[in-house]
Amino acid sequence: MPVFIEVKNLTVDFNGHKALKNVNLSINEGEVVGILGKSGSGKTILMHVLRGTESFENVSGEVIYHLARCPKCGYIDRPSKTGQRCPVCGETLEAFDADFVKLSLYDPIRKDVTKRIAIMLQRTFALYGDERVLVNVINSLNEIGYSGKDSMRKAVELLEEVNLSHRMMHVARELSGGEKQRVVLARQLVRNPLLLLADEPTGTLDPMTARLVHDAMTGAVKNYNMSMILTSHWPEVIEQMADKAILLENGEVVQEGDPLEVSAIFMQSVSVVKQERNVMVGEPIIRVRNLSKRYISVDRGVVKAVDDISFDVKEGEIFGLVGVSGAGKTTTSKILMGILPPTSGEVEVRVGDEWVDMTKLGVENKGRATKYMGFLHQEYGLYTHSSVIDNLTESISLDLPFELGVRKAVMTLKAAGFEENKAKAILPKMTDELSEGERHRIALAQVLIKEPRIVIMDEPTGTMDPITKVSVTNSILKAREEIGETFVIVSHDIDFVNEVCDRVALMRNGKIVDIGKPKSVLSQLTEEERIKATEEI
Repeated sequence: MPVFIEVKNLTVDFNGHKALKNVNLSINEGEVVGILGKSGSGKTILMHVLRGTESFENVSGEVIYHLARCPKCGYIDRPSKTGQRCPVCGETLEAFDADFVKLSLYDPIRKDVTKRIAIMLQRTFALYGDERVLVNVINSLNEIGYSGKDSMRKAVELLEEVNLSHRMMHVARELSGGEKQRVVLARQLVRNPLLLLADEPTGTLDPMTARLVHDAMTGAVKNYNMSMILTSHWPEVIEQMADKAILLENGEVVQEGDPLEVSAIFMQSVSVVKQERNVMVGEPIIRVRNLSKRYISVDRGVVKAVDDISFDVKEGEIFGLVGVSGAGKTTTSKILMGILPPTSGEVEVRVGDEWVDMTKLGVENKGRATKYMGFLHQEYGLYTHSSVIDNLTESISLDLPFELGVRKAVMTLKAAGFEENKAKAILPKMTDELSEGERHRIALAQVLIKEPRIVIMDEPTGTMDPITKVSVTNSILKAREEIGETFVIVSHDIDFVNEVCDRVALMRNGKIVDIGKPKSVLSQLTEEERIKATEEI
């Protein structure tokens, strides 16, 4: 097949930091190219350059689309159509090149090309949430100027192509994540695309749902004879879907070739968790005795969310509360943090040499301890329209001179797992420009910059892929190593807690059934609990 896209010596510079460095890549017509790389390696920036709807101030090199174009009406098609008749006006299509680096963002030819590029992102569903699925696709037809009387029929056909005709009358916001992604794909297919850019489209989906989306994408690539560029943290996705793969590291292509070979090299570079098992921990800093929390439910009567549990957490320790949903671990963490009052029992936190009773209100009681405690929710909230430095200083009311604030922010980002140069480079960036793994580390830094002694994290890995989990694991270990933090981690992610925790408490039906080393305690999970925990990730 003819070459469709050529990327030559592409370099993108953000304030002295090269996000892409002399990237060279060719994509053939109808070819699927997979891009692997850690968070922050440049995958998403490359996708944005290829998309062509944004301008970059410091960009050099070439991004050439080889096309067939009608000299009369401007219709464009894939390069293999050169010499054939234009389906719009009948003129002969001619070979034509469009370089996105040279062409202005407002150039009409560039705009014509970008209209034929489909895009799928990890979290941005871009749907009319209160409209039905069918209306969403019809609206997409209207957006490209299609005014035919058969728009409803075309919309139904597109939904059939993505295997979603059984949901066409559902309201979009009530769909699952995988179903929403397939609606997005149907909306993009109205463009009759030449290229599909899929940037982590299934990164937050469970394996079964992801497979349905992947099948829909593969079918669309075949039916429309379009090229696809796919990024993923999941090597097996690239292995299964791509014709060839590239590996990006720090903005550079370090490997290109067979997906299986590139995937193997990628896994060698990211699978190591930097755990130091012989970490010295101190005396207890959290003390829990006979803790209970009961609720009254109309249909269930008395619910024992936490049922007479006792444990200690030592200073400098990474302690895990493990169990399936409903085991009582999140309720326990909220009581530790002082967010929920217990029904009975004792919770004490050591401040200096004094023990503070977390069940008593007031600045001289619970308030003395909570100012030295940080809580990181699963759905952490960064200010997306603010820079990283603002998120770390102004957004949490950290009143420091700017120079000192920058210095403090860099130190904290290093403690959260960033290299110093990277930490300095991302300070002026908006958080939505960063990868998921980078945003999670910034959220951790936002907690750490307040200088807590204890950090409680609720499901820190959520639905993360394995590569981002490694990044999060290392950031927690780094924070403990650099500043001696104590962590209490609530999770049902068995592999994660086994890697990161010094000790874990296994909870079942509100009770602690065992406390000890992760491997020993986790071996007591039932097969049903293991299956349920895997499904919840």
